[in-house]
Amino acid sequence: MTDDRTTRRGRTVPRGRLSRLGHFGRLASGVAGGMVAEGARRLADGERPRMRDMLLTPGNVGKVAERLSHLRGAAMKLGQMISMDAGDMLPPELAEIMAQLRDNADHMRPAQLNRVLEQQWGKDWRTRLRRFDAIPIAAASIGQVHRATTLEGRELAIKVQYPGVRESIDADVDNVATLLRMSGLLPRELDIGPLLADAKRQLAEEADYEREGAQMKLFGELLAGTPEVSVPELEEQFTTDRVLAMSFLPGKPIESLVGAPQDTRDAVMHTLISLVLRELFEFGVMQTDPNFANYRYQPETGRLVLLDFGAARAIEPLTSDAYRRLLQAGFAGDRDAVRHAAVEAGFIGSGAVSGHRERIDRILEIIIGEMTREGPFDFGDRQFVSVVRDESMEMAADRATWHIPPSDLLFVQRKISGTALLAARLKARVDVRSLASQWLDDARVSAG
Repeated sequence: MTDDRTTRRGRTVPRGRLSRLGHFGRLASGVAGGMVAEGARRLADGERPRMRDMLLTPGNVGKVAERLSHLRGAAMKLGQMISMDAGDMLPPELAEIMAQLRDNADHMRPAQLNRVLEQQWGKDWRTRLRRFDAIPIAAASIGQVHRATTLEGRELAIKVQYPGVRESIDADVDNVATLLRMSGLLPRELDIGPLLADAKRQLAEEADYEREGAQMKLFGELLAGTPEVSVPELEEQFTTDRVLAMSFLPGKPIESLVGAPQDTRDAVMHTLISLVLRELFEFGVMQTDPNFANYRYQPETGRLVLLDFGAARAIEPLTSDAYRRLLQAGFAGDRDAVRHAAVEAGFIGSGAVSGHRERIDRILEIIIGEMTREGPFDFGDRQFVSVVRDESMEMAADRATWHIPPSDLLFVQRKISGTALLAARLKARVDVRSLASQWLDDARVSAG
C-alpha cells in the first residue's frame, strides 16, 4: 500500500438501516428540487425540458457525489462503478464531478475508528504496534487506510472497514436501484434483478477482508516472475474479516504520470494491458475494479504497485472464449463475424441488431478500423469516440431494445474499459494487436 494522505474531513459513517435510508430520502428530495429549478429555468428560456437534462445537471450530480461520499459502502461503490463505466459517455462537466467518487471519501472520526479497532484487535491494540497514524492516507468506499509500524519495525498499510458497510449492502443496492427507477433513467420493463443480485454478491465479497487477503496472496504468486509489478505482502497476524494488514509499498498516484515522458507512459500502459490479457486468458482470475487509485507508480524502479484485490473474481472460460472470438474477428476486419460474436456472447441484444443494424455496423466499422491499424494504438487520439458515443446514444434512446449483458461480461468489460480510460488519460501508445495476438490461437488453453 502507498502513501496518499486524504484531505477530506472526518465524518461518522451512518450505519443503521433507518439512518442510511434517511440519507437516501434527503438525496432524493434534493435532486427533485434541483430538477424543478432546472425545469423552470429551461421553460423560462423557451426550451422544452427533457427529464434527462433536468436530472443530470452539475448541481444534481454534485449532490449525489457528496451524499454517496458520506454514506460510503455499497452506495458509494455503485457511484464509482457508474463514473468509471460511463467513461467517455458522460458530458465532460458531469464526468469531472462524478470523478470525485473515484478519489477520497470522508473518513471516520477518531472515536469511531478506535471502537472498530477495539472490536477487531482488542482494547489493548495499541500495545501491538510501535506506531499507528490516526490520520488515514486514503479513504475509499468500503474502508480507509492507515500507516503503521510493527514492534519489529515492519512498515504496514492497515485497511479498516467502515462500520455497518457489510450489513447495509443489500439495502444500499436496492435504494440506488429505486432512485434510478424513480428518475426514469431505467425502463420499468428492464429486468435488472439478476444484475442487482450479482452486485450484492460482489460487494459482499469485497467487504470480506480475509477473502481479499487470500486474493492478494494469489496475485502475488501469479506475478512473482513479473518484475514490472509489485504486490503487497499479507500481514496475517493483524488481518481479520474487517481489517486488512499488508506491507507498505511507496509509490505515486498513477495519474501523476500525465506529464511524464512518452516512453514512460507507454511502458506503464504496456504493463497494465498485458496484465489484463493475462488475467483474461492465462490466470482465469481478474481484479475487476479499474479505479485509478488501485495503481501506484515507483519512479525509482519503474514498477507498478497493484492494490485492492477485493474485486478479484474467477473468469468463466466461456467469457474468455467470447473475447478471443471478438478479437480474432476484429483483427481480421470481419464486421459480420464481430457482430455475430457480440450477439452470441450477449454484448448486444438481438432486438438492437434488428432495430439498429445500420448504427451498429457504423460503430463496428469505426472500431475495426482502429483495431486493424498498423503499429501502436494511440489512446490519446479520441476523434472516433464522439462518433461512437453519438451513435450509441441514439440507440440508447430506444428503450425497447435495451439489453443487459451477462454479469461476468460486465465485470470483465468494466476492467477493460477502465484500463482504456486510464490509457487515454495518459495519452499512451501501445501495440495492442501485438500484445493480444499471442492469446488468439484457438489451440491455446487458458489457466481458467
